[in-house]
Amino acid sequence: MKILFAASEAAPFVKTGGLADVAQGLPTYLAKNKDVDIRVIIPYYKSIKDKNDKNIKFLTSFGVNLGWRRLHVGIFEAVYKKVKYYFIDNEYYFNRDSCYGFYDDGERFAYFSKAILESLMHIDFIPDVIHLNDWQTALVPAFLKAHYGGMISFHQIKTLFTIHNIEYQGKVSNEFLGDVLGFGEEMRGVMSYEDCINFMKSAIVLADKVSTVSETYSYEIRYSFFSHGLSEILKQYEYKICGITNGIDTDLFNPNKDKNLIVNYKAGEIEKKEENKRFLQEKLGLPQKSEVPVISMISRLVSHKGLDLVEYICDEILSMDLQLVVLGTGDKRYENLFKFLQSKYPDKMSANIEFNSALASWIYAGSDMFLMPSKSEPCGLSQLIAMRYGTVPVVRETGGLNDTVKPINVLTGEGSGFTFKAYNAHDMLGAIKRSVDYYYDKEKYIKTFTNIMKINSSWKEPSKKYINVYKEIMQY
Repeated sequence: MKILFAASEAAPFVKTGGLADVAQGLPTYLAKNKDVDIRVIIPYYKSIKDKNDKNIKFLTSFGVNLGWRRLHVGIFEAVYKKVKYYFIDNEYYFNRDSCYGFYDDGERFAYFSKAILESLMHIDFIPDVIHLNDWQTALVPAFLKAHYGGMISFHQIKTLFTIHNIEYQGKVSNEFLGDVLGFGEEMRGVMSYEDCINFMKSAIVLADKVSTVSETYSYEIRYSFFSHGLSEILKQYEYKICGITNGIDTDLFNPNKDKNLIVNYKAGEIEKKEENKRFLQEKLGLPQKSEVPVISMISRLVSHKGLDLVEYICDEILSMDLQLVVLGTGDKRYENLFKFLQSKYPDKMSANIEFNSALASWIYAGSDMFLMPSKSEPCGLSQLIAMRYGTVPVVRETGGLNDTVKPINVLTGEGSGFTFKAYNAHDMLGAIKRSVDYYYDKEKYIKTFTNIMKINSSWKEPSKKYINVYKEIMQY
């Protein structure tokens, strides 16, 4: 079975979000199956070239047509953890200081999608399935149908399109159809939606199968509250939609091996976790009180992460006998909110407006509870990492949070976290209060700490489900 995994980013080469972790973790696990030949293809960004620490080598180059343009494609390659990675090089499109956020992103990733298909004739690899991820690769099924349909070697290729976040769909003007994509009017019906060209819509229509990164999210996006305008299309094609909940790299996120920690620990070693808590409190300038619960948030500081709920009742939260630690960057509104709260409650609040992987490890290991009150959460990796470090999640029942965090029964101690359903600030506050009360029931809290560290959140089971999907669509 030959699989080409196409994404706009992949760790450890380049990472701006959870997609990069998936693009590393899933292929790495799939490669353990001797019957699977899995390869990954991403853009060759400036940041990858500047780092140049993974022995990336030039393979070949050629040209590709994009509308009326004739464009250069360079192919570089590297092997990491037994997986071959290809890098599509074009200085005009990818030699920039960041991956996204440019006026011509539509054209940049239209080029990337076309170059993926064109490259297959130059790298001696014709996959059975191309696994596509989010809008940046969503044009591959359209190009495959419109421009490569007549090629015998491409007839066998099937496509799986995975939606990681439906909010970002790849919307461009109607003129894009002919001018950039080089499509005739016969493709307009497939490509257009709500008076624009919509990359993601075209992939939902044309891909052989559509998946999402959790089971709950696969159902949520069929409703207008979650779909960002695509609910009618998703309902029309719901027969091809499935949900597979993400895993995490349990070797990378391992408190028993994490080199950033002051002391490593495994399930049941609560004293060592408490050492990490004291270290975190000291580093952040908080009073070193082992009896006071530390609640943390590691997140992009944006509204849909539930920060408007936190903002609404922040004084009520901080009036409790607890400490709140926040790490992340995002909207100035929330960055300034947490800075203000730190100045107002210096013994209870630590605002860390940055991205710092070492500090993230300290927080996961040194916290007692982890707050994740998202309005929507396709899967979420932070709650999985928190549990891996024995930190009890407090989450809203949405998307992957609903699939991965089972409500704790305070009488028996069974379950993995505290949850609330309605998107309501005081419902969230109730869940926080329940978690704080539970923290003081030490026998049950230690039982939960031990149990959640043993949860298997690796890619083992998700990778099996993806293999079954690949096999299913190969029979079409």
